[in-house]
Amino acid sequence: MTGVRVGRSRVTVSRLGLGCAQLGNLYTPIAEADAIATVAAAWDCGVRYFDTAPHYGLGLSERRLGDALRALPRDAYAVSTKVGRLLVPDRSATDRRDPEGFDVPADHRRVWDFTSDGVHRSLEGSLVRLGLDRIDVVLLHDPESHQATALAEAYPALHELRAQGVVGAIGVGSKQWQVLHRFATETDVDAVMVAGRYTLLEQPALGTLLPTCERHGVSVLNAGVFNSGLLAVERPHAGLPYEYVDAPAEVLDRARAIAEVCVRHGTSLPAAALTFAAAHPAVATVVVGAHGPDQIRRNAELMAADPPSEEFWAELVAAGLLRPDAPLPTSPVGAA
Repeated sequence: MTGVRVGRSRVTVSRLGLGCAQLGNLYTPIAEADAIATVAAAWDCGVRYFDTAPHYGLGLSERRLGDALRALPRDAYAVSTKVGRLLVPDRSATDRRDPEGFDVPADHRRVWDFTSDGVHRSLEGSLVRLGLDRIDVVLLHDPESHQATALAEAYPALHELRAQGVVGAIGVGSKQWQVLHRFATETDVDAVMVAGRYTLLEQPALGTLLPTCERHGVSVLNAGVFNSGLLAVERPHAGLPYEYVDAPAEVLDRARAIAEVCVRHGTSLPAAALTFAAAHPAVATVVVGAHGPDQIRRNAELMAADPPSEEFWAELVAAGLLRPDAPLPTSPVGAA
């Protein structure tokens, strides 16, 4: 996969990235060997960008990713992690599981901290867990309720670390496109990670955020493109997650309608979702998670295949299932 530069930095990412929340036992546990095998399979498929965070499994994702990458050439891949949540030991909770969706012991608690000191402490912990000497991309993680502090303290701290060459690129990740737009216009970030706001199911980031990023040279790291899993199957069904809870009936109906158009045109919902998510010119990479090697192999194959036909996209637009101003894929993403 051809490397794409992140903003104006020297960091490059592959067009398909591996999101590593699942390595932290998101929803269900995966074995250590399966976690390592997932990263190895991604590497074999050409993936050279890996995204993690302290939040994912209370540090488990970072530790597993670091273990999996240790034998690989450091200059050949990019890693992003995040700041904003400090992990504080909690010895009183040895018999509890993490309440935030990760199947791990609640032996730490998350503490919001977007101060300059919090940024440095968070990065120090991440470097230890990852076993790396540097982080390529550092993202402010979900600063929605902490924007004032993030802008006044966390962003300047990252700006200085980038100027010193300690980190390669900086940015912010959020599910709220309005927050990302604020940082894209008020700061000098290299990237924004858009989580679930530019997908085949819905495109609220299209009207304002993505054009702004394109004008300002801010790379979009498009994550959550399956909308928490709803678009990851060929035939959506009740019980699948959307925004990390069961999909509401109206959302499920929309996903099913898109899937029916896919069947009529000889494609699949996951294939269309992946190729669409990568088509906007502001998008540098599409970040997907995987519970095992087979999932990342499938996604890499779908990304490298020919995109759905022009007639497929035209039917989605005519049915009101896709915005008519959304850029459409014209070539396999892997060849871009």
